[in-house]
Amino acid sequence: VQLQASGGGLVQAGGSLRLSCAASGRTFGNVMGWFRQAPGKEREFVATITWSWSGDITVYADSAKGRFTISRDNAKNTVWLQMNSLKPEDTAVYYCAAAYAPPDYRDPKGYDYWGQGTQVTVSS
Repeated sequence: VQLQASGGGLVQAGGSLRLSCAASGRTFGNVMGWFRQAPGKEREFVATITWSWSGDITVYADSAKGRFTISRDNAKNTVWLQMNSLKPEDTAVYYCAAAYAPPDYRDPKGYDYWGQGTQVTVSS
């Protein structure tokens, strides 16, 4: 599975961005996640979406709840992260990741495939 993240950029505080993650190769993982890493900090969980017969299951970091929305389209092999009300502390490189059955959705070590990252910079 190859993942290609895009959509980052420079935005003012309060603005919005929509990140995309396009998957190619084998069918992408059951679990798709977005993580971010700011300079000097560890990679941290942002959101995940898990396919299920009864409907996708989404999980968000507390910092993302109410502002970010993760969604996916299996037919297009694409996952999005809609980010609204952005804050300077959201500045980071954002990575999409795929996994089949991570023990802990919030732990990046459980993900098998990673995109290259896209820079998000929020100015105050």
